[in-house]
Amino acid sequence: MANSSWQQFRDHRNQSLPSPHGWLSLTSLQWLPNEPGKLDGVPGLWSVSGELAKVSATAQDGLQVLSSEAPLDGELRAELAENESVNWLRFGTVLIELAKRGGSYAIRTRDSAAPTLNGFKGVPTFDYADEFIADGQFVRYPTPQLREIATANPRVPGQAEIVGEISFELAGQSHTLLAQQNGDDLLVNFHDTSNGEQTAGWRFLTVKAPDDAGAVQLDFNYALNWPSGFSAFGTCPRPLAENTLDVPVLAGEKHL
Repeated sequence: MANSSWQQFRDHRNQSLPSPHGWLSLTSLQWLPNEPGKLDGVPGLWSVSGELAKVSATAQDGLQVLSSEAPLDGELRAELAENESVNWLRFGTVLIELAKRGGSYAIRTRDSAAPTLNGFKGVPTFDYADEFIADGQFVRYPTPQLREIATANPRVPGQAEIVGEISFELAGQSHTLLAQQNGDDLLVNFHDTSNGEQTAGWRFLTVKAPDDAGAVQLDFNYALNWPSGFSAFGTCPRPLAENTLDVPVLAGEKHL
């Protein structure tokens, strides 16, 4: 039976996800060409020149510069650092985000009229189950380990700073997950054998800060999808190979 705090958590999740230009509104991820050219679903000519992203358009094309709320009539340039993103332009119901990933510039379009957003009725979940709550022990590394990781997009490399390990038992088996810091809490990004069938390709779980003895509790009923679980246009981090649970975790969010 679901407890009240979990139900409140689910209600908040389902209320916050369908924001007009949130993760459910993604409609494309397109890499900017080296020579000025057109992109799908948006007007203008787009390109990269050295360290700059560029777009040129006339006022009649209907692109609006978000920083000034003025029509774009001419050329607009921007320079971003790696992994930086900025909401750059608007075209009707479409918000155009500029991002730099893996040394390349891309735009990601977020449409408040997207079918995924307008058809959203909540993320399906498994029923709350006590069997997917596990007591664990966290051991912090003397020094965090920076690891190279893959992401949801093959063109986008990633990194994860691993701060320690959580050991626990689930489904009668012993498991260990590598943890990242998430404010005062910990975050574990994990695969399990339900992925691709009942659940998305992978999920993550926030674990409350360990006590002074390193004790933690993992409640997989709170396992969440990354944005890439809702859209093909996310660039979310994939779990490290060590974070694969060889049991089905039939708790938390299912695929949309």
